[in-house]
Amino acid sequence: HFGLVEGTHEFISHAMCLQLDDVHLDQPALDTVTALQTYCYSLARYGTSPYIYPMYGLGGLPEGFSRLCAIHGGTFMLNRDVDEILFDGENKAYGIRCGNEMAKANLVIGDPSYFPREQVRPTGLVVRCICFLNHPIPNTNNSESAQIIIPGPQVNRKNDIFVCCVSSAHCVANRGVYIAIVSTLMEGGMPEEEIKPGLALLGSIMQRFTSVATTYEPVDDGKSNKCFISKSFDGTSHFENDVEDLLSLYERITGNKLDMTINADSVEADY
Repeated sequence: HFGLVEGTHEFISHAMCLQLDDVHLDQPALDTVTALQTYCYSLARYGTSPYIYPMYGLGGLPEGFSRLCAIHGGTFMLNRDVDEILFDGENKAYGIRCGNEMAKANLVIGDPSYFPREQVRPTGLVVRCICFLNHPIPNTNNSESAQIIIPGPQVNRKNDIFVCCVSSAHCVANRGVYIAIVSTLMEGGMPEEEIKPGLALLGSIMQRFTSVATTYEPVDDGKSNKCFISKSFDGTSHFENDVEDLLSLYERITGNKLDMTINADSVEADY
């Protein structure tokens, strides 16, 4: 008989394959094996970590998108609120209103916060704690960045706890300052207790800010009313589910799956 001890199994499932619970144990193994291959390929590609993080923080992602969009003729209205999604007589979106200004479009894409409540439904609560440190996370070999996944079963929880740490190496903080974010999907009514195992890994904390946010998802695919709505960010720190949601959004809008078979080694800033 061959097998893995429980701790090793939980590490592979949750920290490498990014499974969020143990449902996969009763499902075919192919998806889990594919996820493990992705982890190994990524680790081999980037060396010390399978993850990459944008310089200057996540704001670099929409900045890169805006530049690419502008190259292809897109127009941006900066520093504008969305006061209203505009619908025609057939209940199809045809634009947005900001004050006395209006922008028209054949469809509207956005996260749940922009749309009427009848078009989205709550899916849960996420607690996040942003912590300022003056030292690297202990026991990480003084790493300038780190991602730690605490499997839920190891701390008597159903959902995993995520810890992400970045620093001046990513141009997001002054030298000597580290920013750690601890997050998870809430299972009870005490946010601080939910993330306590993650906070315990950080050592001394200079200052921290805890928030609880309701997560939402669209009630339909958006094809009938031309409102294509993403899901809210969940409690994970690796954005795996958010990428899957983005691919789903692309397919809902275009009717086709996004081709992800392109060899990254053969593409250089292909705008």
